[in-house]
Amino acid sequence: MSAVPDVRVALAGVGEDVLDVAEHEQAVASAHAGAVVTFAGIVRDHDAGRSVTALTYEAHPDADRLIGEIAARVAARSGAVRVAVSHRVGDLAVGDVALVAAVSSAHRAQAFAACGELVEEIKAALPVWKRQVFADGTHEWVGAL
Repeated sequence: MSAVPDVRVALAGVGEDVLDVAEHEQAVASAHAGAVVTFAGIVRDHDAGRSVTALTYEAHPDADRLIGEIAARVAARSGAVRVAVSHRVGDLAVGDVALVAAVSSAHRAQAFAACGELVEEIKAALPVWKRQVFADGTHEWVGAL
């Protein structure tokens, strides 16, 4: 994960490192911010009524650059003070953090809205695909074309 040139984007990246929610909160801390909102996407043990045992995330080679661009667009549109967002790839277990987003702004409504928008745009536009492994030994790809 690396800093992005846009001063409103404190951190943005896609990689295999374990994600730290507190690190993202600290990255967006600012004397101008009266609110910090975070989101942590956690690997859960089920999907559509089926028991999930593990996930593997794979990303397009441009994903690291694109997540920074998405973060910068959301920050610019929302007027957020700072944004930090990371998506983990590789093998993850139930309970692992797959996505962290943190947004700081002067007011809570602005921070909540921007964080929600950031997560939704990441889910819709970031080229990351998930392979879910089920308890019965089968698997499926989610988000793959």
